[in-house]
Amino acid sequence: MPIPEDVTGYEIDKDVQQELQSLPKGLAEDVAKNLVMVARLIDEDPEGAYGYSRVALRLASRVAAVREAAGFAAYANQKYNEALAEFRAARRMTGNVELWPVMADCERGLGRPEKALDMAGAPDVNKLDKAGQVEMRLVAAGARRDMGQLDAAIVTLQSPELASNSVQPWTARLRYAYADALLAAGREDEAREWFAKAVESDKDGSTDASDRLAELDGVEFVDAFDDSDDEGAPGAAGLDTEDDADDADDGDRDVEVRDAK
Repeated sequence: MPIPEDVTGYEIDKDVQQELQSLPKGLAEDVAKNLVMVARLIDEDPEGAYGYSRVALRLASRVAAVREAAGFAAYANQKYNEALAEFRAARRMTGNVELWPVMADCERGLGRPEKALDMAGAPDVNKLDKAGQVEMRLVAAGARRDMGQLDAAIVTLQSPELASNSVQPWTARLRYAYADALLAAGREDEAREWFAKAVESDKDGSTDASDRLAELDGVEFVDAFDDSDDEGAPGAAGLDTEDDADDADDGDRDVEVRDAK
Protein backbone atom coordinates (compact mmCIF):
# COMPACT_ATOMS: atom_id res chain seq x y z
CA MET A 1 0.00 0.00 0.00
CA PRO A 2 1.29 3.50 -0.82
CA ILE A 3 2.96 5.55 1.91
CA PRO A 4 2.67 9.37 1.66
CA GLU A 5 5.99 11.17 1.24
CA ASP A 6 5.54 13.10 4.49
CA VAL A 7 5.56 9.88 6.55
CA THR A 8 9.04 9.11 7.86
CA GLY A 9 8.29 6.43 10.45
CA TYR A 10 9.76 8.53 13.23
CA GLU A 11 6.29 9.79 14.18
CA ILE A 12 5.64 6.67 16.25
CA ASP A 13 6.25 6.48 20.00
CA LYS A 14 9.82 6.01 21.17
CA ASP A 15 8.85 2.77 22.92
CA VAL A 16 7.65 1.35 19.61
CA GLN A 17 10.78 2.57 17.86
CA GLN A 18 12.81 0.70 20.44
CA GLU A 19 10.83 -2.49 19.81
CA LEU A 20 11.53 -2.21 16.10
CA GLN A 21 15.28 -2.06 16.69
CA SER A 22 15.26 -5.85 16.75
CA LEU A 23 14.57 -5.74 12.99
CA PRO A 24 17.00 -4.93 10.17
CA LYS A 25 17.09 -1.16 9.62
CA GLY A 26 15.28 -1.07 6.28
CA LEU A 27 12.57 -3.44 7.49
CA ALA A 28 12.15 -1.48 10.69
CA GLU A 29 11.58 1.71 8.69
CA ASP A 30 8.95 0.05 6.50
CA VAL A 31 7.12 -1.35 9.50
CA ALA A 32 7.25 2.01 11.30
CA LYS A 33 5.76 3.83 8.32
CA ASN A 34 2.88 1.36 8.12
CA LEU A 35 2.24 1.75 11.85
CA VAL A 36 2.14 5.52 11.40
CA MET A 37 -0.52 5.06 8.72
CA VAL A 38 -2.55 2.83 11.04
CA ALA A 39 -2.54 5.52 13.73
CA ARG A 40 -3.29 8.25 11.21
CA LEU A 41 -6.28 6.53 9.60
CA ILE A 42 -7.86 4.44 12.33
CA ASP A 43 -10.50 7.03 13.28
CA GLU A 44 -11.37 8.47 9.87
CA ASP A 45 -10.67 5.50 7.59
CA PRO A 46 -10.66 2.26 9.62
CA GLU A 47 -10.62 0.10 6.50
CA GLY A 48 -7.50 1.86 5.27
CA ALA A 49 -5.89 1.51 8.70
CA TYR A 50 -6.70 -2.20 8.64
CA GLY A 51 -4.95 -2.57 5.29
CA TYR A 52 -1.76 -0.95 6.57
CA SER A 53 -1.90 -3.06 9.74
CA ARG A 54 -1.96 -6.21 7.64
CA VAL A 55 1.16 -5.07 5.79
CA ALA A 56 2.94 -4.39 9.08
CA LEU A 57 1.80 -7.75 10.42
CA ARG A 58 3.14 -9.54 7.37
CA LEU A 59 6.50 -7.82 7.79
CA ALA A 60 6.95 -8.16 11.58
CA SER A 61 4.45 -10.48 13.24
CA ARG A 62 6.82 -11.14 16.16
CA VAL A 63 6.81 -7.51 17.31
CA ALA A 64 4.26 -6.88 20.09
CA ALA A 65 3.52 -3.30 18.97
CA VAL A 66 2.63 -4.60 15.52
CA ARG A 67 0.25 -7.20 16.94
CA GLU A 68 -1.36 -4.55 19.14
CA ALA A 69 -1.82 -2.14 16.22
CA ALA A 70 -3.29 -4.95 14.13
CA GLY A 71 -5.67 -5.70 16.98
CA PHE A 72 -6.90 -2.13 17.21
CA ALA A 73 -7.33 -1.91 13.44
CA ALA A 74 -9.36 -5.11 13.42
CA TYR A 75 -11.38 -3.85 16.41
CA ALA A 76 -12.16 -0.59 14.60
CA ASN A 77 -13.57 -2.68 11.74
CA GLN A 78 -15.64 -4.84 14.11
CA LYS A 79 -13.52 -7.90 13.34
CA TYR A 80 -13.69 -8.89 16.98
CA ASN A 81 -12.46 -12.46 16.69
CA GLU A 82 -9.37 -11.32 14.80
CA ALA A 83 -8.81 -8.40 17.16
CA LEU A 84 -9.01 -10.67 20.20
CA ALA A 85 -6.43 -13.02 18.71
CA GLU A 86 -4.02 -10.15 18.07
CA PHE A 87 -4.49 -8.66 21.54
CA ARG A 88 -3.88 -12.05 23.13
CA ALA A 89 -0.69 -12.42 21.10
CA ALA A 90 0.54 -8.97 22.15
CA ARG A 91 -0.24 -9.73 25.78
CA ARG A 92 1.67 -13.02 25.66
CA MET A 93 4.68 -11.19 24.27
CA THR A 94 4.72 -8.38 26.84
CA GLY A 95 2.84 -9.66 29.88
CA ASN A 96 1.14 -6.26 29.97
CA VAL A 97 -2.46 -6.11 31.27
CA GLU A 98 -3.47 -2.79 29.71
CA LEU A 99 -5.27 -4.56 26.84
CA TRP A 100 -7.56 -6.43 29.23
CA PRO A 101 -10.56 -4.05 28.88
CA VAL A 102 -10.53 -4.03 25.08
CA MET A 103 -10.14 -7.80 25.06
CA ALA A 104 -13.26 -8.01 27.24
CA ASP A 105 -15.08 -5.68 24.88
CA CYS A 106 -14.17 -8.00 22.00
CA GLU A 107 -16.00 -10.72 23.90
CA ARG A 108 -19.03 -8.44 23.93
CA GLY A 109 -18.67 -7.92 20.21
CA LEU A 110 -18.66 -11.68 19.74
CA GLY A 111 -21.93 -11.96 21.64
CA ARG A 112 -20.38 -13.27 24.85
CA PRO A 113 -21.23 -10.65 27.52
CA GLU A 114 -20.97 -13.27 30.26
CA LYS A 115 -17.32 -13.80 29.35
CA ALA A 116 -16.75 -10.03 29.46
CA LEU A 117 -18.21 -9.94 32.98
CA ASP A 118 -15.96 -12.81 34.04
CA MET A 119 -12.98 -10.79 32.82
CA ALA A 120 -14.24 -7.73 34.73
CA GLY A 121 -13.97 -9.75 37.93
CA ALA A 122 -10.56 -11.24 37.19
CA PRO A 123 -7.45 -10.42 39.28
CA ASP A 124 -5.90 -8.75 36.21
CA VAL A 125 -8.24 -5.79 36.73
CA ASN A 126 -6.45 -4.91 39.97
CA LYS A 127 -3.24 -4.45 37.98
CA LEU A 128 -4.77 -1.83 35.71
CA ASP A 129 -4.15 1.88 36.27
CA LYS A 130 -7.07 4.17 37.03
CA ALA A 131 -7.88 4.79 33.37
CA GLY A 132 -7.85 1.06 32.68
CA GLN A 133 -10.14 0.36 35.60
CA VAL A 134 -12.62 2.95 34.33
CA GLU A 135 -12.50 1.34 30.89
CA MET A 136 -13.19 -2.03 32.48
CA ARG A 137 -16.15 -0.57 34.34
CA LEU A 138 -17.53 0.80 31.06
CA VAL A 139 -17.17 -2.59 29.40
CA ALA A 140 -18.83 -4.36 32.33
CA ALA A 141 -21.76 -1.94 32.24
CA GLY A 142 -22.09 -2.50 28.51
CA ALA A 143 -22.14 -6.25 29.08
CA ARG A 144 -24.92 -5.84 31.64
CA ARG A 145 -26.92 -3.88 29.08
CA ASP A 146 -26.28 -6.55 26.46
CA MET A 147 -27.94 -8.97 28.86
CA GLY A 148 -30.89 -6.65 29.46
CA GLN A 149 -29.79 -5.85 33.02
CA LEU A 150 -30.27 -2.08 32.94
CA ASP A 151 -30.41 -1.53 36.69
CA ALA A 152 -27.22 -3.54 37.14
CA ALA A 153 -25.55 -1.49 34.42
CA ILE A 154 -26.45 1.72 36.25
CA VAL A 155 -25.08 0.40 39.53
CA THR A 156 -21.89 -0.76 37.81
CA LEU A 157 -21.20 2.78 36.61
CA GLN A 158 -21.81 4.37 40.02
CA SER A 159 -18.33 4.92 41.37
CA PRO A 160 -16.03 7.52 42.96
CA GLU A 161 -14.80 8.36 39.46
CA LEU A 162 -18.35 9.18 38.35
CA ALA A 163 -19.04 11.31 41.41
CA SER A 164 -15.73 13.19 41.24
CA ASN A 165 -15.72 16.82 40.11
CA SER A 166 -12.24 16.32 38.70
CA VAL A 167 -12.23 16.10 34.90
CA GLN A 168 -10.06 13.33 33.51
CA PRO A 169 -9.68 12.09 29.90
CA TRP A 170 -12.33 9.45 30.55
CA THR A 171 -14.79 11.60 32.55
CA ALA A 172 -17.03 12.60 29.63
CA ARG A 173 -17.42 9.03 28.40
CA LEU A 174 -18.17 7.71 31.88
CA ARG A 175 -20.84 10.36 32.46
CA TYR A 176 -22.24 9.76 28.98
CA ALA A 177 -22.52 6.00 29.55
CA TYR A 178 -24.28 6.63 32.86
CA ALA A 179 -26.72 9.09 31.28
CA ASP A 180 -27.42 6.68 28.42
CA ALA A 181 -28.12 3.83 30.85
CA LEU A 182 -30.46 6.04 32.88
CA LEU A 183 -32.34 7.01 29.74
CA ALA A 184 -32.66 3.38 28.67
CA ALA A 185 -34.15 2.65 32.09
CA GLY A 186 -36.74 5.42 31.62
CA ARG A 187 -35.18 7.81 34.14
CA GLU A 188 -35.25 10.78 31.77
CA ASP A 189 -34.77 13.63 34.25
CA GLU A 190 -31.67 12.04 35.72
CA ALA A 191 -30.41 11.21 32.25
CA ARG A 192 -30.72 14.84 31.20
CA GLU A 193 -28.71 15.93 34.24
CA TRP A 194 -25.88 13.54 33.43
CA PHE A 195 -25.85 14.31 29.71
CA ALA A 196 -25.40 17.95 30.74
CA LYS A 197 -22.50 16.96 33.00
CA ALA A 198 -21.00 14.98 30.13
CA VAL A 199 -21.20 18.07 27.91
CA GLU A 200 -19.39 20.12 30.56
CA SER A 201 -16.48 17.68 30.66
CA ASP A 202 -16.33 16.83 26.95
CA LYS A 203 -13.77 19.39 25.84
CA ASP A 204 -12.63 17.50 22.72
CA GLY A 205 -16.01 16.33 21.46
CA SER A 206 -15.40 12.65 22.15
CA THR A 207 -19.14 12.04 22.63
CA ASP A 208 -22.37 13.32 21.10
CA ALA A 209 -23.65 14.34 24.52
CA SER A 210 -24.67 17.81 23.31
CA ASP A 211 -26.87 16.27 20.60
CA ARG A 212 -28.45 13.85 23.06
CA LEU A 213 -29.15 16.71 25.45
CA ALA A 214 -30.77 18.71 22.65
CA GLU A 215 -32.98 15.73 21.78
CA LEU A 216 -34.18 15.49 25.37
CA ASP A 217 -34.97 19.21 25.31
CA GLY A 218 -36.97 18.78 22.12
CA VAL A 219 -34.62 20.83 19.99
CA GLU A 220 -34.22 20.02 16.31
CA PHE A 221 -31.35 21.51 14.33
CA VAL A 222 -32.45 22.58 10.86
CA ASP A 223 -30.12 22.30 7.87
CA ALA A 224 -29.31 25.84 6.74
CA PHE A 225 -29.27 24.71 3.11
CA ASP A 226 -32.50 22.69 3.19
CA ASP A 227 -35.01 24.49 0.96
CA SER A 228 -37.74 21.90 1.51
CA ASP A 229 -39.16 23.97 4.38
CA ASP A 230 -41.84 26.22 2.87
CA GLU A 231 -41.56 28.68 5.75
CA GLY A 232 -37.81 29.07 5.73
CA ALA A 233 -35.78 30.87 3.12
CA PRO A 234 -32.73 29.07 1.66
CA GLY A 235 -29.61 29.83 3.64
CA ALA A 236 -31.48 30.77 6.81
CA ALA A 237 -30.59 28.68 9.84
CA GLY A 238 -32.90 28.20 12.78
CA LEU A 239 -34.05 25.96 15.59
CA ASP A 240 -37.35 24.14 15.76
CA THR A 241 -38.79 22.55 18.86
CA GLU A 242 -40.86 19.41 19.10
CA ASP A 243 -43.12 18.47 21.95
CA ASP A 244 -42.50 14.79 21.38
CA ALA A 245 -38.88 14.17 20.43
CA ASP A 246 -38.05 10.67 19.30
CA ASP A 247 -36.33 8.55 21.87
CA ALA A 248 -32.62 8.21 21.21
CA ASP A 249 -31.44 4.85 19.89
CA ASP A 250 -29.86 3.13 22.85
CA GLY A 251 -29.02 -0.07 20.99
CA ASP A 252 -25.65 1.13 19.76
CA ARG A 253 -22.52 -0.10 21.47
CA ASP A 254 -21.82 2.32 24.30
CA VAL A 255 -18.20 1.57 24.98
CA GLU A 256 -15.17 2.94 23.21
CA VAL A 257 -11.80 1.74 24.07
CA ARG A 258 -8.53 3.63 23.89
CA ASP A 259 -7.13 4.65 20.52
CA ALA A 260 -4.35 2.63 18.99
CA LYS A 261 -1.00 3.62 20.30
